[in-house]
Amino acid sequence: MKRVLLAGESWMSYTTHVKGFDSFYTSVYETGEKWLKEALEKGGYEVTFLPNHVAAEQFPFTMEELKKYDCVILSDIGANTLLLPAATFTKSVKMPNRANLIRDYVQEGGALLMIGGYLTFSGVDAKGKWHDTAVQEVLPVEVLTVDDRMEHCEGIRPVTVKEHEALKGLPKEWPEILGYNKTILKPEAEMAAMAGKDPFIAFGKYGKGRSAVFTSDCAPHWAPPEFCEWEYYDTLWQGILDWLTN
Repeated sequence: MKRVLLAGESWMSYTTHVKGFDSFYTSVYETGEKWLKEALEKGGYEVTFLPNHVAAEQFPFTMEELKKYDCVILSDIGANTLLLPAATFTKSVKMPNRANLIRDYVQEGGALLMIGGYLTFSGVDAKGKWHDTAVQEVLPVEVLTVDDRMEHCEGIRPVTVKEHEALKGLPKEWPEILGYNKTILKPEAEMAAMAGKDPFIAFGKYGKGRSAVFTSDCAPHWAPPEFCEWEYYDTLWQGILDWLTN
């Protein structure tokens, strides 16, 4: 059984409720990994999920640890979460650069998948910040240095532009999505699907390893129910992981 490390896909919300003179607060913790995790597990993958606040300290710091996994998935997790472990941020302790580690992992034969969101690629207010890390070197697309969100509240339908082994068995008609991260395809990469005029799914090979990007979300809100409940949802993710880990 192949092992996958999924980092990100979690958030905490703190809300102020104001009712005239009075106010009170509520908080909630949520995750969005269930659709992707279930799809991969149905395909025979063992998935270890590290929510954002857990990934900050438990994402591997060594190549030995990282190589226990056949693929690393970064989904809606900003670079700062991996670049600023508590020991560094609070005590000025030097720690391994995990962005460099991911690059080296791919070049030595590992697989990487980046999935879109408000904190992957560049993200909201450019806070994703992946462009300035070594991970950029092993992605098939160039990450922008500005807020890269392409919001489509009206819906936009991805289009398959090239047959690719990873998308075998998928129809050419995709469900609509509500947004994605704008990127620029690298010359050496293969683009299999587009959203508007931009990459939607792209693949690349770096050193001995492989990488792919899916520039929209794997869960709400950019992936509405008709996408997450699409009959080919499982086939999509299983095909991408099968190609990456082949």
